[in-house]
Amino acid sequence: MFDKEVYIKRREKLKAEFSNGKLLFLGNDECGINYADNTYFYRQDSSFLYYFGVSKPNLIALIDIDEDREYIFGDNPTIDSIVWTGSQPDIKDIAERSGVKYTGSLSEFHKIIDKTDVGNIKYLPPYRAEHYLKLKGFLNYSVAEANAKADKEFITAIANQRNIKSEEEIEEIEKAVSVTADMHLAAMNYAREGMTEAMVTAKVHEVALAAGGNIAFPIIATINGQFLHNHYHGNYIKNGDLFLLDAGYETSLGYAGDMSSTFPVSGKFTDKQKEIYQITLEAHNKAIELAQPGVNFRDVHLQVGSILFDGLKALGLTRGNTEEAVANGAHALFFPCGTGHLMGLDVHDMENLGEEIVGYDGQPKSKQFGLKSLRLGRKLEPGFVLTIEPGIYFIPELIDHWKKNGINSDFINFEAVNKYRDFGGIRNEENILITETGSRILGKPLAKSIKDVECEREKAFR
Repeated sequence: MFDKEVYIKRREKLKAEFSNGKLLFLGNDECGINYADNTYFYRQDSSFLYYFGVSKPNLIALIDIDEDREYIFGDNPTIDSIVWTGSQPDIKDIAERSGVKYTGSLSEFHKIIDKTDVGNIKYLPPYRAEHYLKLKGFLNYSVAEANAKADKEFITAIANQRNIKSEEEIEEIEKAVSVTADMHLAAMNYAREGMTEAMVTAKVHEVALAAGGNIAFPIIATINGQFLHNHYHGNYIKNGDLFLLDAGYETSLGYAGDMSSTFPVSGKFTDKQKEIYQITLEAHNKAIELAQPGVNFRDVHLQVGSILFDGLKALGLTRGNTEEAVANGAHALFFPCGTGHLMGLDVHDMENLGEEIVGYDGQPKSKQFGLKSLRLGRKLEPGFVLTIEPGIYFIPELIDHWKKNGINSDFINFEAVNKYRDFGGIRNEENILITETGSRILGKPLAKSIKDVECEREKAFR
C-alpha cells in the first residue's frame, strides 16, 4: 500500500464532487476454479484499490456523503481460516491502514443498507457474478437493472480522477514497465527453433513472478501474431517464423505494464519481414511524436493509419488516395485495432467503467470496422498514461472476407496481399506518460529497431 494519506486525499477529492448520497464500493471475492476452495489468483477491484488500497477478499466500502463518514465492512478472520491461510489482520487494522475510521461486519453493512433509500446509493457498473448477486441482495436489482442503474455521475467522477496519474502512481507504473521490458528481453534471449510457444511463455512468466508481482494479463506468445489476442501456446516455433509477444507485469500494488515485441525465431529478419517491420516502427515512432497534451488521440490513430497505408502502398499492397482510403477504413484490413489505450491499475484502464466515459470523455465511439476498436479517442491531458502499439496483421480469413465482398477493393491490391497471407503479424508496444510539454517513454527501454532486436536475438544462440 501507499501511505494512508494518499488514500485519504483521494477520497477527499472524490467526496468534493458530491453534495449527497452514499458511494458504494464492492470489493472482489475469491472465485473457485472447479470447487470453492481451489480458487483463481485473487485480484481486488481496481477502484477499491485506488481509494482504499486493500487487497483482501470479501470487503465492502461505503462513503456516506450525508453523514461525512467512511466505512470498511468485512468479517474478522476465524480460527478455522487462520489454520489454513495464516495470521490475518482484522477489519479495524485494515481500515487503519487506509485511514478509515468506521468499520463493521458484513451483517452490520446489511443493516445500514436496509435503512437507506435505494435511490440514494451510487455504485459502479458490476462486472463479476458476485457483484450482481450482492446488488440483488442489497437493492433487489435484476441483472438488467443493476447495469442500467450504475450511477453515471459516480463513474465520471472516478474516471476523471483516476485518469490523471499522481507522482507515486507514475513511479509504480515505471516499476511495472521496467519489469515488463525484462520479460520481453528474456523471451528474445531465450527462444529457439524447436521450442514450443508454451516454453517461451513460461520463461516470461518466471520473470514476473521472480520480481514479486505477477502478470498483468494472460500472456500472448505466438507465431500466429496476425490474431490480436491469441492465447494458444501449443505450436512449435521454427526458423522463418516471426514470434509476437504481448505481455505485462503487475506490481504488488496492482499497477500494470503492457508491452509488445516481435522478433525472428532464426535471429535475423528476412528482407520481406524487414520491410513490414520498418513500416510499423515508423508508425510507432510517429505516434509517440504526435502524442501531446491537447491532441485528440483519435487523430493520432488516423495518422498512424495513413503511415501504414502509405508504407504498404510502396510495396504494392494498397493503392489510391491515402486520405480517402483511411477515411473509408481501408487500412483496417491490416490494422483492425487501436493505436493505444489508457493504462494504470488496469492494463486497459477502467474498462469496466465504460470506454465512452473513460476513453471518449462521454462522446460516442465510431461503429466503423477498425476504428470501433480504438479504446482511446479523446484529447490527451498531462498525467495520462497510455500505450502506443501500431501493428500490421495479415489475417487470411479477413483478407478472404474483404475480397469476396468487395470491401474497399478500390484501395486494396488483393492479388499482392494474398502473397502475404502466411506472413503473420507485427506489433511493437511501449508505454508513455503525457507531460505538460509533450510525452516521455516510461520504464526501461525495449529493443525495437531491427538492429537492436537482432542484437538481442544473438544472445539466444551463444
